[in-house]
Amino acid sequence: MSAEHYSLIVIALLPFAGALMPGLMIRAGRNACAVFTALPTLLALTMLILLAPRVMQGEVITAELDWIPQLGLSASFFLDGLGLLFSCMILGVGLLITLYARFYLSGEDPMGQFYTYLLLFQGAMLGIVLSDNILLLLIFWELTSLSSFLLIGYWKHLPEGRQGARMALAVTGAGGLAMIGGMLILGNIVGSYNLTDILAAGDRIRASEWYLPALILILLGAFTKSAQFPFHFWLPHAMAAPTPVSAYLHSATMVKAGVFLMARMWPALAGTDAWFYIVTTAGLITMVLGALIALFKDDLKALLAFSTVSHLGLLTMLLGFGTPVAALVAVFHIINHLTFKAALFMTAGIIDHEAHTRDIKRLGGLRTLMPVTFVIGTLAALSMAGIPLLNGFLSKEMMLEEASHTDWAGSHYAVPVLATLGALLSVAYSFRFVAHVFLGPVRDDYPHKPHDPPFGMWAAPALLVVLVVLIGVLPHLAEPVVMMAAGAVTGGVLPDIHLKIWHGITPALFMSGIAILGGLVLLALHRPLDRAWIATPRPEAKAIFDRLVGGAVSLSGRIAGGSHDGAMSRYLAIFVAATLALGYIAFSGSGLPAPTRDLLPVPPVVLVGWVMLLVATGTVVLVHRDRFRALVIIGVIGLTISFGFVYLSAPDLALTQISVETVTIMLLLLALHYMPKASPVESTAGRRIRDGIIALGAGGGVGALAWMFLLRDTASISDYHLANSYKGGGGTNVVNVILVDFRGYDTYGEIIVLGIAGLIIYAVMDALLNGPAARKLRNTDYSRDRSRDRHPLMTVIATRVMMPIALMVGVFIFLRGHNEPGGGFVAGLVVSIALLMQYMASGFAWTQSRQRIEYHSMIGWGVLIAGLTGAGAWLGGKPFLTSGYDYYHFPPIEEFELATAMLFDLGVFLAVLGAVMLMLYSLSRIARYAGETVNPEPMDYDPSTRIRALREEE
Repeated sequence: MSAEHYSLIVIALLPFAGALMPGLMIRAGRNACAVFTALPTLLALTMLILLAPRVMQGEVITAELDWIPQLGLSASFFLDGLGLLFSCMILGVGLLITLYARFYLSGEDPMGQFYTYLLLFQGAMLGIVLSDNILLLLIFWELTSLSSFLLIGYWKHLPEGRQGARMALAVTGAGGLAMIGGMLILGNIVGSYNLTDILAAGDRIRASEWYLPALILILLGAFTKSAQFPFHFWLPHAMAAPTPVSAYLHSATMVKAGVFLMARMWPALAGTDAWFYIVTTAGLITMVLGALIALFKDDLKALLAFSTVSHLGLLTMLLGFGTPVAALVAVFHIINHLTFKAALFMTAGIIDHEAHTRDIKRLGGLRTLMPVTFVIGTLAALSMAGIPLLNGFLSKEMMLEEASHTDWAGSHYAVPVLATLGALLSVAYSFRFVAHVFLGPVRDDYPHKPHDPPFGMWAAPALLVVLVVLIGVLPHLAEPVVMMAAGAVTGGVLPDIHLKIWHGITPALFMSGIAILGGLVLLALHRPLDRAWIATPRPEAKAIFDRLVGGAVSLSGRIAGGSHDGAMSRYLAIFVAATLALGYIAFSGSGLPAPTRDLLPVPPVVLVGWVMLLVATGTVVLVHRDRFRALVIIGVIGLTISFGFVYLSAPDLALTQISVETVTIMLLLLALHYMPKASPVESTAGRRIRDGIIALGAGGGVGALAWMFLLRDTASISDYHLANSYKGGGGTNVVNVILVDFRGYDTYGEIIVLGIAGLIIYAVMDALLNGPAARKLRNTDYSRDRSRDRHPLMTVIATRVMMPIALMVGVFIFLRGHNEPGGGFVAGLVVSIALLMQYMASGFAWTQSRQRIEYHSMIGWGVLIAGLTGAGAWLGGKPFLTSGYDYYHFPPIEEFELATAMLFDLGVFLAVLGAVMLMLYSLSRIARYAGETVNPEPMDYDPSTRIRALREEE
């Protein structure tokens, strides 16, 4: 990739990198914190401007980094006209908000935290508008929800702030989940997750039977993010955030994300009746409803919030028309709305900051007290109303012109009338903003004497108002940018239209005149209309949302209470039954082919062993309450399975099975030492019948699946392992090579899990022995009913003789494992058995006092050695855990092999041995807490002491 392509990736990542700075620089002061927040934004904006000339000429700049190429996933970015417009908006307004917030936030507000959240949100928005991979776009999309949650709830001490943040996250997050489904459907239709490929496949997408589901799911994501009806209610409640957040998220960036998505997906999804009716209808309703509610709001930010909802509806309606001209008008109004609405939010913040109130009924007369704020707010509000020579007038006129010749369901009047009504209401609330806040007499009951703020606070909105006037007077200056972005929306199809102040005598001119005159009438009648509005019963969206959430919480509580009651038997029953049902569905619809193999003859000995295995298994079920007998029968079952492995020529499995069986039986025998002889009856007869049916079904299902496989030829990876075991892994024992090389990562994970299991048992036992159970153990007469010959001489002698033999066998099994049955896992179990025998023969305390190895460290060293061995393959440019080996000949020793797999096996050996012995040590602690006496010798008494006693008696 060229430098320009790398710069695109840097632009996307700069805000995230910059988010590390505010938290550090706040220690240097608020100014330093603001400066270092602005620097990454300014740098990204500068880099973007350097790329702008090429984009203005029609070039699309791309950048791609492989992510998971096997799945076709990549971190892909691209910059076209639409992306350039939105990126400049995000970064440019971000700079202004950084300046504004420096003076708006009080000294008590954690500014470093605020700027960190701001940059995280900025990076997420940049990721959305620059992503060329829809999966990457989805990640950034959800990041905007998370980061906006932090910004909206920034004032954690305000309940309304916390509630607004939760509501915004719930609504936009739910929409994001729906959008994920829609995007995945698009990727499946096109066969690519690259956005550029999807946009180029519009005809194929619209012709697909999956078009409508994908459209609805994607629009759910867009509508929730841009607060379109019926999801419009969350945006006003998010106004509990600080005003810099409102000015940035809810006028310039976050709520525009849904509009951006509709504009971005326009080439792929627009042009159908479904698109027109869904998008246009939602936009029209939102436009009128938002404007109507805004007219009667007394809180300045609430008025501006619902006006934002209305203007977002206007943009949605324009994109819903599906014509290139309407798309161009939408792009133009995006720019205009950004300038006047961000300025208005900052003006509302200035008034709140200086007058200590946002209540319009407590304001008025600020024209003389705050002249600078009055000029800024008035010009921005008049632009929002669509008054000539301001930029809002231009895009409003063009919107009305498009609405005037748009039919809806055969009606020529529905869209023009509703669009005019929305414009009329917009004029009314804009005029109210000016008249009820700035005009009228000066009052003497302001909460705080208002005055204009310092330059740093009004500089940002003043600059935006300059753009409002400049575009309104000289619209041709904005035309290249509008055409560039509109071309990206429409796929290069641009209408022959120019931005100008006078378009002649058109229907839009009359509609605009009606809107302005009607707005003045509504302003004059606002007081009686306000009383009627208050008295009129109407559904409250927030109350409906709260009831829905409350109902969902209550339902989930009942479901969770019924299914998650702490009963392990219920969890297992639900899990196994669900697995069995899914398995049956998959099995019944699989189209199983006919058998291709015949049954092999069954020798009588094997048949007898199989019958014995069935009998032993059934016996365990019958006598499972007698713990000791059940454990003995389980041991018999394990040994029988081991014989089966031997018969089927699987010596490695047989060795492992015997070793595991021996270790577990010994550990369980030691555990039974501290447990009652019989298990209590805890299940009812009905539950036991239910569990028996589920168990028989699950066991029969697994058996049937195995039976079907045995009767049919299937493709297997075993041929690859057999062919590559020696030449690829340097070993003739295929099983061991699989464990330490081909599937070494699995083995590595298993020893980590085993080590964690040992540590958890130790931790649980530690908690147990430091709680009420420890007091109960201390009060138990441990010596009661115990044999006086606890450690017989014959047992001790036998274990001492077997100890070196077992260790030697363990070393032998370890060393031969790469080429013969064996390996580190089995060797670790064999050595564990040797040590376990010492504990059983001479007692926990006596043996533990003589061990010099820390089992925790043994686990750690095992995992570390195995991990370092695997990482060592990287030095040779090989994948993790690839074995290296060679053959050596030192006379008179015959040729032998050395392989790195031995080191990995050493790690496995240490981890297994450490985990097993740590479990044993945990059990031994119970004996010490219970008051077990420690014999002075390996046996129960010192023989020399006994001989001396006999001589004294003589």
